[in-house]
Amino acid sequence: MSLAESIDSIQQRIRAACRRAGRPVDAVQLLAVSKTHPAETIQAALDCGQIFFGESKVQEAKAKIPLCPGKARWHFIGHLQSNKVRDAVELFEMIQSVDSLNLAREISKRCEQAAKTMPILLEVNVAGEASKFGYKPEALLQELKEMNALSKIEVHGLMAIPPYTVDAEKSRAYFRRLRELKGEAEQILGAPLPHLSMGMSGDFEIAIEEGSTIVRVGTALFGERKKQASKTEE
Repeated sequence: MSLAESIDSIQQRIRAACRRAGRPVDAVQLLAVSKTHPAETIQAALDCGQIFFGESKVQEAKAKIPLCPGKARWHFIGHLQSNKVRDAVELFEMIQSVDSLNLAREISKRCEQAAKTMPILLEVNVAGEASKFGYKPEALLQELKEMNALSKIEVHGLMAIPPYTVDAEKSRAYFRRLRELKGEAEQILGAPLPHLSMGMSGDFEIAIEEGSTIVRVGTALFGERKKQASKTEE
């Protein structure tokens, strides 16, 4: 299957999942997970109409993004270290993987210096896995107001990666829990949060049925990666 056919197939499946869930067919954004793939692949995807791309390593993105057309839009989806925040603020239009108040403070500080405001998603460790990053749900709710008060970030929603399983249906409970947690966060903030970033190549249709607004798809678009996939996305 060509890249154009892969993108079209995924978009058709996204629209079908939206219809099953009684949602508008344009309610979900496809984020192409482009880590380990070269600028030429990004250009090919752009030629097929794919605009949004996700990277998980700042150093790789720093080398790649300047080689890509300016119309590409970039989200950071990996674990972000404090010493990489300045570059991340420069390179990305959204950081999806904020997992601590200290990291949010650093992002806000660097955005202040860059005269920029950064939309963020808060990463939640919905299954309490020791091998994964992310907020514990109760800690997120406790720190939410303080984080939302930071001047140069905007909390736009939540992100999660459920435990790996070959049976996509087993991920449904984790997606549902994240949606419920978003509702609890909205009550605390007194305002809606527009995004739930959840669902990857093997389970994005289940995630859409449970309310996802951003699905992070790599392998189903680009094929198997040259490097081993990390624990943080797709």
